[in-house]
Amino acid sequence: MTPTPPTSELEILIVDDHPIVRRGLRNLLEGSGFRVCGEAADGDDAIRAAAELQPDMVIMDLAMPGVGGIEATRQIITQSPHVSVLVVSMSEEDASVFAALRAGARGYVLKGSDPSDLLRAVESISRGDAVFGPGLADRVLAYFSQQIPPRNVAFPELSEREREVLGLLAQGLHNPEISRRLGIRPKTVRNHVSNVLTKLAATDRTEAILRARAAGLT
Repeated sequence: MTPTPPTSELEILIVDDHPIVRRGLRNLLEGSGFRVCGEAADGDDAIRAAAELQPDMVIMDLAMPGVGGIEATRQIITQSPHVSVLVVSMSEEDASVFAALRAGARGYVLKGSDPSDLLRAVESISRGDAVFGPGLADRVLAYFSQQIPPRNVAFPELSEREREVLGLLAQGLHNPEISRRLGIRPKTVRNHVSNVLTKLAATDRTEAILRARAAGLT
């Protein structure tokens, strides 16, 4: 079953050095109700296009001539923190996955995955979730569990604001309610939620909420 796209019009920039791949992604996304606002064939073009178009999301390949997808992701998010990056790559090596996450990507899906998996990833990330394709989630969880330094505070890897957002999620509040409660933009809330999911290596909001409640963060 094809996922239903978000009601708001999501603008997506496609980055891949193969025209056939870009065309296929555009057809898939537009056929499912998403809006493709532009395309780029390499990292340099991606950085320029993201700065000019200010998309909501970038679908990013990793192996490209010139500036690669990892560095392009890092620069795009540095310049425009509201932009979500979903990596779609042939590489399933740990080094590539973790480098993409450290650069700020909010999802990682392997090329060759079922189209419905990609559409679900786009939809989930647009809601503020973090997404890892089949077979990647356990590895990501194991990796980040080794990176968490021992501290007395719950979820020390989170910033104070991220813990605050997680606490409100654990109370049952949705993004618009959190936005009003904290006096911040809805996109900022989505960014904080995405950062929380990535840092906690949680596959979705439900897992993060359950962990927060178990830790008493309500």
